[in-house]
Amino acid sequence: MFFSIVIPTYNRQPILEKCLQALEAQQFRANEGITGYEVVVVDDGSTDETVDWLNSHHAEFPHVRLFQQDHQGPAAARNLGVAQARGDTIVFIDSDLVVTPSFLQAHAHALQQGQAQLGHDRIFTYGSVINTCNFADPTSEPFKLTDFSAAYFATGNVAIARHWLEQAGLFDTRFQLYGWEDLELGVRLKQLGLKLIRCPEAVGYHWHPPFNLAQIPRLIDKEIQRGRMGVLFYQKHPTWEVRMMIQMTWLHRLLWGVLSAGGRLNERTMAPLLQWLIDRGKPQLALEIARIFLNWYNVQGVYAAQADLRRSN
Repeated sequence: MFFSIVIPTYNRQPILEKCLQALEAQQFRANEGITGYEVVVVDDGSTDETVDWLNSHHAEFPHVRLFQQDHQGPAAARNLGVAQARGDTIVFIDSDLVVTPSFLQAHAHALQQGQAQLGHDRIFTYGSVINTCNFADPTSEPFKLTDFSAAYFATGNVAIARHWLEQAGLFDTRFQLYGWEDLELGVRLKQLGLKLIRCPEAVGYHWHPPFNLAQIPRLIDKEIQRGRMGVLFYQKHPTWEVRMMIQMTWLHRLLWGVLSAGGRLNERTMAPLLQWLIDRGKPQLALEIARIFLNWYNVQGVYAAQADLRRSN
């Protein structure tokens, strides 16, 4: 088993450094069938110092192979990474994920155990992702209830045989805005009969800066983008399950409409409360409360994109 860890990145040089350092520190047990690994970094048109920094620090990261593309989004970047990968097993992580030394070993063990139990390789492993805003020591963060994910296939921490990705058709590059490109591929993998194997021992710590009010415009824009990409997702897979995933139901419209008081609880009216929580050292709680109006923007984005689609048709 040879791993190719595919990492798309865009303007994340400081945390990418920690990500790559952690991957260079991987440890393996003997007789586990792991023949080696590489780290395929695809720079998606970064405008920071990412490429120059990687080129000047190449000796520190002997497993890294760097590829570049114009800014096309993570779907196209991951497809390029898979095309250039040498491994038979692909691991997808994000460039702001810091893993433990046993990360690859845990994925390998779970894949081999799953194949032995089921008698086939129609499986993939999905590790744990723990969110943290501790840049100095991201791996010190404990698992929290809000870290739980019920997703079937998400590229934050997943390992899969390369040939299944190729048979499914890789990522749809029409998903150029934020969201859904990995879950849409997951629908196609599920149609091929692949089974999800949970692998909580493969731990990755997803770093993000502490929440502050200056982030809100960008977060709102991401939710609107996610709404638009959700409609593309539903175009490809017009099922009730996808409608629920993208929040394109009357239930979601009612839920977030009620919780946000029809949009009156928004980034302006809730700013004093959010800042009060941030000032008291509770930025994560402030972010969770902000999700009330962020979800409202997402639902609005879904229905606006659906209306645009109907007009164009």
